[in-house]
Amino acid sequence: MDNPYELLGLKPSASVEDVRKAYRKLAKKCHPDLHPGDAEAEARFKAISQAQALLSDPEKRARFDAGEIDAAGNERAPEHFYHPHADSEDGVRYARYDGSAHPDSMSDIFAELFRNQQDRAHVKMRGHDIHYSIDIPFLEAVRGTKKRATMADGKQLDITIPEGLQSGQSLRLRGKGTPGLEGGPPGDAYIDVRVSPHKFFTRRGNDIHVTVPVTISEAVLGGKIKVPTINGTVEMTVPKHANTGTVLRLKERGVKDRKSGKRGHQHVRLEVVLPEKPDEALDTFAASWAETHKDDPRHAMLGAI
Repeated sequence: MDNPYELLGLKPSASVEDVRKAYRKLAKKCHPDLHPGDAEAEARFKAISQAQALLSDPEKRARFDAGEIDAAGNERAPEHFYHPHADSEDGVRYARYDGSAHPDSMSDIFAELFRNQQDRAHVKMRGHDIHYSIDIPFLEAVRGTKKRATMADGKQLDITIPEGLQSGQSLRLRGKGTPGLEGGPPGDAYIDVRVSPHKFFTRRGNDIHVTVPVTISEAVLGGKIKVPTINGTVEMTVPKHANTGTVLRLKERGVKDRKSGKRGHQHVRLEVVLPEKPDEALDTFAASWAETHKDDPRHAMLGAI
């Protein structure tokens, strides 16, 4: 089996973060969905997934570096079972594993090897942890949901997305890693979450920010308008003579904090927009209004140059 460091293009001194980044980069290249029917790509993807699982586990990585287990996490056979005759007593060519001379037949040596293999075969071993990365839609992350997702290796998992999940956080699914050996417990699945951006909403902490267009009449005269929030549509009052850049707050219409349970707020920035199609009446009014109003909204800006 290939060396896990070589599979991920890493040095033995690589950090856990280096392992995670290298895995993500390679997983995107050889994901089975990108190479349908390509058995070689699928095999390589499984190999780098196994390499990432081993190198992300501090205990298993240390045992691999020490030569105690192989790249698949299996116990290695004892080394130095055979010694050159110069290392044994009285010029005997073979020595027992415990180092004592044993000039008798090879049967005892193989019997001891067989006993060691039997002992190891009945040791319960925990399964490997598996690491995945998934993209979650913005609204699913802030609202929370339950979904079945297909992972990069084709495995389907039922995932509970907690309300208020943020990009960069990880979810742990107990027992969803690889099966254990000899009745040992299975490993866990760790899912790194990337939250996709939304077309209208942006998140800052637990507050939601959104820009809402208003007509000229709504801006000048004020009134009630419908505004989208992450949990549906609500009515909001636009004050008279509102302008582009005016920010209004919808209390507790933001994201629910996962620890305190309190909600953030939604901040609505108004943007005054003209009609999509030319309007002759508006043109006539604007021309008449300009004759009697000579205000220059750029006066302060130009005066600062």
